[in-house]
Amino acid sequence: MRHPLALVLSQADVRALLRMEDAVPAVEAAFAAHARGEARMPPKVYLPLPEHGGDFRAMPALLGGSAGVKWVNSHPDNPQRHGLPAVMGVYVLSDPATALPLAVMDATWLTAVRTGAAAAVASKHLGKKAPRSIGFVGCGVQARTMLAAHRVVFGDALEVLGTDVREEAARTFADESGGRVATIDEACACDLVCTSTPGRAVVVRAGKLRPGSHVNAMGADGPGKQELATDALHGLTLVVDDPAQALHSGEINVAVHDGLLHERDLHGTIGQVVAGLRPGRTRESEITLFDSTGLAIQDVAVARVVLDAARAAGRGTAIDLVGLAG
Repeated sequence: MRHPLALVLSQADVRALLRMEDAVPAVEAAFAAHARGEARMPPKVYLPLPEHGGDFRAMPALLGGSAGVKWVNSHPDNPQRHGLPAVMGVYVLSDPATALPLAVMDATWLTAVRTGAAAAVASKHLGKKAPRSIGFVGCGVQARTMLAAHRVVFGDALEVLGTDVREEAARTFADESGGRVATIDEACACDLVCTSTPGRAVVVRAGKLRPGSHVNAMGADGPGKQELATDALHGLTLVVDDPAQALHSGEINVAVHDGLLHERDLHGTIGQVVAGLRPGRTRESEITLFDSTGLAIQDVAVARVVLDAARAAGRGTAIDLVGLAG
């Protein structure tokens, strides 16, 4: 019996194959499947590397006819110390029925795209129906994929405001996006607010968010990290991607650790909202927040999109990875 060879897909391949128009619905469907119990996702495993100022994460998941695992790092000081990206990853996609490896691909760009897609899905279900402005606190790679995803959902008419501790980064992002450089207060006063800062410093203070706004808090991805001041969370409708991950390492983790917030204070998960198991926005003046830690089901869903596109395009390097050809 002939079995398909595994495809090796570089970042250039993934960038060429992965369209945001395909990633957004794939992530949206993955969230809903997770909420309905149609996916399997063991907890994310952390390998702390305090001596190197970072960590590794292993993220396995099963969704439909695909199973896989992402091996990814977070080294915030990599750009300054080593001239390397802060986040790099590799994805291994397998056939769950046979355990045959189907692909090994770059997961660095995959991670950036699926994270951007998750923010746009949250804005679609938790934000105003017709937002007019979107503010970015942090103007790096993640801001660019979040903007691309939001344009898939809402079109190109959103006014774009960007702020960053690196003034040049904010200017470059504004020039690329057709937006403008803003103060942090202006960015936080938008209909949609996306935060994606890598450090532990609080960037959004209490009272800066406008009634009716929606916040995508994307930067906190480890214990002790937070982008919003703890008192800024008071009165917000809090939606997480996964309670266990969020309580441990999401935007809410510091408030939970300090005993100021509890799991019972959560509105639910984004998957429950997408699947119609929990309501989304219920009041015009409500301030909603999506606490994104990043789910393995997002990765496996988007990795499958990449594999299917690679097969259709005849792209990638086919190799006998496990020696089936003898």
